[in-house]
Amino acid sequence: MTREPRDAPQFYLTSPAPCPYLPGREERKVFTHLIGRRAPALNDTLTQSGFRRSQTIAYRPACETCRACVSVRVRVDEFDLSRNLKRVRKRNADVTAEARRPHAGAEQYALFRAYVGARHNDGGMADMSMVDYQMMVEDSHVETRLIEYRVPRPGGGPGHLVACCLTDYLADGLSMVYSFYDPNRDERSLGAFMIIDHVERVRRAGLPHLYLGYWVEGSRKMDYKARFLPQERLGMDGWKRVG
Repeated sequence: MTREPRDAPQFYLTSPAPCPYLPGREERKVFTHLIGRRAPALNDTLTQSGFRRSQTIAYRPACETCRACVSVRVRVDEFDLSRNLKRVRKRNADVTAEARRPHAGAEQYALFRAYVGARHNDGGMADMSMVDYQMMVEDSHVETRLIEYRVPRPGGGPGHLVACCLTDYLADGLSMVYSFYDPNRDERSLGAFMIIDHVERVRRAGLPHLYLGYWVEGSRKMDYKARFLPQERLGMDGWKRVG
């Protein structure tokens, strides 16, 4: 009998819970821990296999009767902006972005609370405290950055924080772990703009992929991901090109 290496990851299965994307369904997840020196390489491998990271946990759906959650990644070398996305980029020409060490601050937390309260007030993040937010941002054993997006203030000085994205740096690209933005600036389409910016960051690094997480057909929360083509979607036979 072949024995697993002593440091092989151990996987666990969660109990059934209500699905956050499709009403009337339940979800289960398989997960493992991302800790120690092996965490970056394991995060690379698992992300390429359809897992997502949350703090020191890597997880993917493991629902018995549903396969609606599909991992997607943008093919950066082929990606070209549509007319609509070119307008989004133009509307945000004044935005500056800076990749920082993942350190939680009060300004970020205020923006996070405004975003969650306006867009996801019935979700699991609705009651997150500053300590919870700090753990989400800082509790990581992999290479992570918090990218801050700011617009100029009329009187000068540091720009006004309008969006943030917690981003993992992988061997083959970037993974957008979690993003949030000012819900009162819909005219800017900041969610789409952050993806455009991340595509450019991957392209400048000479890497192939931007991981967007799960696309769920029939879920309005996830519809936006289908706009970024061409992309690859992970199925039973591996990654397949779409668009």
